[in-house]
Amino acid sequence: MAMASVLGQISAAEFLRDFWQKKPLLIRQAFPNFISPLSPEELAGLACEDDVPARLILERGGVRPWQLKQGPFTEEDFTSLPEDGYSLLVTDCDKLIPDLMQLVERFRFLPDWRIDDLMISYAPPGGSVGAHIDEYDVFLLQGMGQRRWMIEYPVAHTEFVPGLDIRLLSEFSPTDEWVLAPGDMLYLPPGVPHHGVAVDACMTYSIGFRAPIWHELAAGVADRLQLRANQADRYADGALSPQENPGALEADTSQRLRDGVRAILNADDALLDQLIAETLSERPLDHAAFYPQQEPLTVAELRAELAVGEERLMRTPAARLIWVDAAQPYLSHDGSRIDLTPEQRPLARLLTRTVFFDSAEVLAAIETPQAAAWLAQLYAEGVVQWQPRLLDMAEFDAQ
Repeated sequence: MAMASVLGQISAAEFLRDFWQKKPLLIRQAFPNFISPLSPEELAGLACEDDVPARLILERGGVRPWQLKQGPFTEEDFTSLPEDGYSLLVTDCDKLIPDLMQLVERFRFLPDWRIDDLMISYAPPGGSVGAHIDEYDVFLLQGMGQRRWMIEYPVAHTEFVPGLDIRLLSEFSPTDEWVLAPGDMLYLPPGVPHHGVAVDACMTYSIGFRAPIWHELAAGVADRLQLRANQADRYADGALSPQENPGALEADTSQRLRDGVRAILNADDALLDQLIAETLSERPLDHAAFYPQQEPLTVAELRAELAVGEERLMRTPAARLIWVDAAQPYLSHDGSRIDLTPEQRPLARLLTRTVFFDSAEVLAAIETPQAAAWLAQLYAEGVVQWQPRLLDMAEFDAQ
């Protein structure tokens, strides 16, 4: 079933052409009649659990203005909060509560590798995190209550207040202002100053999109290239002559050193594609907690569960899978390459095309023993899981 657009009256093609990474866009009722599937109390409970990336920002009431506190928190942390002047933020909510991928899935007109996470925040009336800049694309969906958003566009100020726990703009001159109600959404490209203030007790769902920093991407590729090299190869002198200045790097020596380094870093386009995909799909160390611990299933057990159809299989939100349609198609999966046999390719296409899998389609994709064994392996590794029904997501199921 085709999912309803979250872009209002404009198409995905128009959005990508005219707004993506270019200028802000306000979309009224991007999610019509939206009801937050999570309550403030449930968000606070989530922030008390181990391995949950949660933060409290205290504009006032802390030991210093704009104090940042990291979770996990306790019930006492929340009961001792002031009545206002604070915000609670929990990142990676899509990975903590896989059901929320039904919301994130609505943004898959953009590439999966660009989607970073779903952050949910709560603020009492007047609460905010100050005027700031994000270095990533973000969709700010109002989940509960109302929030007044102010932006400065075109950008005039980018300097920050020194000495604070968080990066706040020292100057902010808003050019536009809107009050968002549940279901309204604001898109902001990177670098646009913005400030959101809770009109009443409110929750905001922020869908953020990562972009690799060039030097980090290059470092990941270079690390992989040097691991592919012969680890025993070592520099050797050519024909040396007595050194007039032993402290100098002579021209012939420099050439040999350059050639040796170039040999390590040399890669054709196909190899670069592979190493870039491996780097982009690499699993962050702190994402290990987001993979479910599951008892392995035999192929027969897996097929039987799918045939009954009581549970829906889904891709684990933390898993990073990239299909590379090369002469020999392969899947880049959590930092490694899996060469796909013809028997595996239908399953790989299904795993990368959708997030929640139709059981009949999965059964069709694992008709061969090799494909079925591979799916059982992915299940044992936690790359796929049964969809846990923890939230009332009926609205998203219906669209």
